[in-house]
Amino acid sequence: MSTEKMRCQDGCGQGRRRGRENAEKERTFHKKFHNVEKQIDNFTAKRASLPLRNREKCAIINGMEQDMPDLAGLLRCIREEHGETFSAFRALLLRSNETCNLTAVVEEREMLYKHFLDSAAGEGFFPQNASVAEVGSGAGFPSIPLKILRDDLSFTLFESVGKKCAFLERAVRELGLSRMTVEKLRAEDAARGKFREKYDVCCARAVARMNTLAEYCLPLVKVGGRFLAYKGEAEEELEEARRAIRLLGGRVEKICRFSLPDGYGKRTIAVIEKISPTPEKYPRGRGRERSAPLV
Repeated sequence: MSTEKMRCQDGCGQGRRRGRENAEKERTFHKKFHNVEKQIDNFTAKRASLPLRNREKCAIINGMEQDMPDLAGLLRCIREEHGETFSAFRALLLRSNETCNLTAVVEEREMLYKHFLDSAAGEGFFPQNASVAEVGSGAGFPSIPLKILRDDLSFTLFESVGKKCAFLERAVRELGLSRMTVEKLRAEDAARGKFREKYDVCCARAVARMNTLAEYCLPLVKVGGRFLAYKGEAEEELEEARRAIRLLGGRVEKICRFSLPDGYGKRTIAVIEKISPTPEKYPRGRGRERSAPLV
């Protein structure tokens, strides 16, 4: 075989190899591109499932994604779309407060921001049609503002004080709120009975420190559900509670930090995902959640 013919064959072989390599690179590129497109579609669909007013902003703080509440949009909903219902709730709260000691916040603007808007700020973390447990309901925050804004949600309110239960039942009745039930039960007793791991979401506001609160709330949540803790500035509490959250079957999913308008304070909503069943021995009961919190 002539040298020229051999060179021709080598050149053809190299050309075929390069062709195969280029074809493989092209297939790999298209596969990666398709996967990226799929991830974008999934992210877009997930964001689109959130209520409109909470899709506007997203931030990364300390390496953790946050869905930031659209406070201006929520404020418009409270004042304009549901103004009459919120006014009726405030009037009922003030009347009942004279005998029941429900809240120290009575001035109209302060109540709007500190109670109504603060409660509403977490509504984007509640899935559509979620079943929700609220621990230590007190005067109905965040449950009643959330229900006014999100009629698709159903609530079970756990409150151990009889007078507060009576107020909650009256508010539900007079405001015409459906699928809200009030249970005169301590959270630790509820979580050891028929309500254990029954709910899509459990929320609580101004009830206890985070490690104690996690032991009250996570046993009520289904695997795959969420525990939402409404807090003020809570860096120390969250760090203190990380081991307790893991022990109880949870994982910190998101930390949402924001400030209420007009200097009414900094707020935190901790979103805890339930990733495994809570061990049967929790909650421990007999007040040990507070007297000897998990650390």
